[in-house]
Amino acid sequence: MQKITCPSCGEVFVVDESGYAQILKQVRDQEFEKELRQRERDLEELKERDLELAQMKQKETFDKALSSREAEISRKDREIELLRAQLGNSETEKQLAVSEALQKKERELSEKATQITELRSLLSGKETERQLKEQALQKQYEDRLKLKDEQIEYYKDFKARQSTKMIGESLEQHCLNQFNALRMTAFPRAYFEKDNDARTGSKGDFIFREAAEGVEFISIMFEMKNEMDETATKHKNEDFLKELDKDRREKGCEYAVLVSLLEIDNDLYNNGIVDVSYKYEKMYVIRPQFFIPIITLLRNAALNSLQYRQELEVTKHQQIDLLHFEENMNAFKDGFARNYRLASDRFKTAIDEIDKTITHLQKTKDALLSSENNLRLANNKAEDLSIKKLTKNAPSVKEKFDELKENSACKS
Repeated sequence: MQKITCPSCGEVFVVDESGYAQILKQVRDQEFEKELRQRERDLEELKERDLELAQMKQKETFDKALSSREAEISRKDREIELLRAQLGNSETEKQLAVSEALQKKERELSEKATQITELRSLLSGKETERQLKEQALQKQYEDRLKLKDEQIEYYKDFKARQSTKMIGESLEQHCLNQFNALRMTAFPRAYFEKDNDARTGSKGDFIFREAAEGVEFISIMFEMKNEMDETATKHKNEDFLKELDKDRREKGCEYAVLVSLLEIDNDLYNNGIVDVSYKYEKMYVIRPQFFIPIITLLRNAALNSLQYRQELEVTKHQQIDLLHFEENMNAFKDGFARNYRLASDRFKTAIDEIDKTITHLQKTKDALLSSENNLRLANNKAEDLSIKKLTKNAPSVKEKFDELKENSACKS
C-alpha cells in the first residue's frame, strides 16, 4: 500500500500497488508528451536556423558575384578610356588604322565571294539530294501503301476463311502468337495472360503488366474485336469502348487498347494508332499490325517515368509510416485517456465506498453509545431496586414479606 497526499487539501489517501503504478504511468506519459512537443519545437528552430544560414550564404555569393561584375565593368571602362586616349594621340595612327581596316574589308569581301561560290555549289548538291530524298520517300510511301493494301487483303481473306463463331478467338490467338514470338527477347519480365476474372460481370481479353524493382510501371487491358463481312448486323468500334473502359478501371489497368478489324474501310482506323482519349481516358484503337508497336510505345513512355514512380512509391510509404505513427499516437492517447477515466472512476468509487464505510461505522458507533446509555440506566434502576419499591403497589406481596420478616425475627 502507498500513501498519496492531495496537494490541494492535504488529505492523505492510501492506494494499492496497481493504482499507484497507474498514477506513476500517467505522470510518465505526461512527461513523454511534454518531451515530444519540446523536440518538435527544437526541430522547427533547427530548420529555421538552417534556412537563415542558407539565405545568408546565397546573399554572400550574390554579393561576391556582383562585386566581381562591378570590378570587371570598371576595368573595361578603364580600357575604353585608354583606347580613346591612344586614338587621340596621333592622326597618323588613325589613317593607318583606316588603311588596315580597308585592306581587311577587301580580304573579307574576297573570302565571302569564295564562300558564295562554294555555297552555290553546295546548294546545287543539296537540291540533287533533296530530289533523291523525295524519290526515296515517295518509293517508301508507295511500299507502305502496297503493304497496307496487302495486309487489308490478308485480313479480308483471313476473315473469309474463318467461321463466324471462331473469328474473335482466332484474332486473340493471332495477337497471342505475335507477343509470344517476342516475349523472351523484348518482354522477358512482362505478364501477358487472358483475363479470366469475370466476378464483376464482364472481362477483357488480355492483360499486359510489367514491373521493375517491385513497382508496376505499365498495365494495359486489351480487347480483340472482329466480324465477318457477311454478318447482317455491322458493329462499330465505338460500340465497345464504354465496356472496355469499365473493364480497365475494374481491373486496375492504366491503359486500354481495342484491337479491331471492324469498319475495315474506315481510313481513320486504317491509317495507324487512333487515340480516343478525348472520349475515354488513356484508350487507343488499333489494327492487329500495330499490336506490338502500341505495347512498345506505351512501355517506353512508362519507362521514362519509372524513376518518378519509384520516388512516388517511396513517398507513399513514408506517408503511410507517418499515418501509422499518427495512428499509434492516437491509439496511445485513446488508451491513456481510457485508463485514466477507468482509474478516475474506480478512485471515485473507492472514495464513495470509504464514505459509506465511515457513515456505517458512525451509525454503529451511535448505536453502541445508545446501547451503553440504556445499560447505564438499567444498572441505575437495578441499583435503586428494593423490596419497598417492589411491594409499593402490591399489598398482598408486602404482607408475605412482612410475615417472613417476623418469622425470621421470632426464630432468632
